[in-house]
Amino acid sequence: MSSTRKDAMRRTLRLAVAQSTVPEDPTDPGNLKTSAEQIRNLMRQASSAGARLVQFPEGAITYPGKHVMSSGPSGTLAEADWTRIDWNVMRAQAQSIADLAGELGLWVVFGSVHPLTPPHRPHNSVYVVSDEGALVGRYDKRYLSHTELSYLYTPGTDPLVFEVDGIRFGTALCIEANFPELFHQYEQLDVDCMLISVMVDDAARAALAPAYATLYNYWVGYSVPAQFANTAPATITAPGGRQLAHCPTENRPGLAIADIDPDTQDPDIYIALRHARPWRRTAQAGLYDNHTVADDLRSKVRTRF
Repeated sequence: MSSTRKDAMRRTLRLAVAQSTVPEDPTDPGNLKTSAEQIRNLMRQASSAGARLVQFPEGAITYPGKHVMSSGPSGTLAEADWTRIDWNVMRAQAQSIADLAGELGLWVVFGSVHPLTPPHRPHNSVYVVSDEGALVGRYDKRYLSHTELSYLYTPGTDPLVFEVDGIRFGTALCIEANFPELFHQYEQLDVDCMLISVMVDDAARAALAPAYATLYNYWVGYSVPAQFANTAPATITAPGGRQLAHCPTENRPGLAIADIDPDTQDPDIYIALRHARPWRRTAQAGLYDNHTVADDLRSKVRTRF
């Protein structure tokens, strides 16, 4: 997709971040249909609340368990046997989500497994569906966990940036939150909002969402599975680190909803966007070069008071 910012006037976008129940056994087609139905129900709720975009967790249709998919004896880890998934059902459920997006006029970002040509392993991906129901982009997880890389997936190679109503979004998945260089890259790509979708029961990783909102001064949507919400629910954080909305802290489906407004006059967001983010870029672009000294012994010698 184009990385250039549209000339159209920027306007507020209402973002919904979902926590939906993510099944870990994709070998049962019923699990795929149940999770997709829950996704569609949450889409309807998001649309009724005026959202333009709704984000779902990593593997929202299914996040295959490593032992479930293992080709080895029960309880062991081995190369995943992807023939155990009914890919026709997977595609049908993804298409049903896209069709509803078109009916609702709602952008949808949801995690799923994306098959490649055998014998290549699939990608762990995020699909981006437009408000016309078209699949307009796919992000493939670049930084895989040790288990994912050893037994399950093919890593992706590229970032994904897409625009909705002039607002630029970037995407990341789960363990990628542990790689700050990825989030720096998206800041350099001029995103307004990062969408981090995870499949993990981890309060520490959830704490990285406000950290990146503070460091890089963009909005952050953090989507988690409903079954882990008691540890850390889905959230939306503003540039500068203030939490704007969160889902219920009970282990049940829900939505966090907040407006993204780059022209807001809210003091903390205004400072983050108009001062902190530009200053950080200036500081990294050689701001200090003409202010250092190279020939002062009081600076060079570091073993004297």
